[in-house]
Amino acid sequence: MSEAIENFEVELISEIILELRGQRLILDRDLASLYGVTTKAFNQAVKRNESRFPSDFRIQLSQPEKDELVTECDRFKSLKHSSSLPYAFTEHGALMAANILKSDKAHEMSVYVIRAFVALRKIVVEQSSVAFKMAEVERRLDHHDENLEAITRAVEYLLESPEASKPKRKIGFEIADE
Repeated sequence: MSEAIENFEVELISEIILELRGQRLILDRDLASLYGVTTKAFNQAVKRNESRFPSDFRIQLSQPEKDELVTECDRFKSLKHSSSLPYAFTEHGALMAANILKSDKAHEMSVYVIRAFVALRKIVVEQSSVAFKMAEVERRLDHHDENLEAITRAVEYLLESPEASKPKRKIGFEIADE
């Protein structure tokens, strides 16, 4: 595949990765779609291999979390009437799911899923770096304001002082008029 197509795939996958409980997660239905299987078949395969999915690989959403997703995102409207709570997978869980499915499509798409997670992690690192630099600039500017104020007060004092209003002695020679 060309690099443009690969980047497009990574961008599309990045858009379906959610931030929940302080983690980046992808829902079971989205992974199933990417891996070319139904959500039911996907969850059955995961259930058959439950020992491969510890709690840091897969979490089940609570009812309030599911309700919030349905409320905030139009693409989750179909979850509204579902009686089951969806599962969400971390980067490692998504990779493990691709491995248990054993299909070429799942293995191919797992590469893009991992690249999408890595791209999001890179963005977060860059943003935190920028935030740190901005905080440093703000800290410096705070001191600059104080220093400028002190300089302004000193100049005003010098302009208003009695020595400044005394007539100044001329410098140089004066030739007396004859």
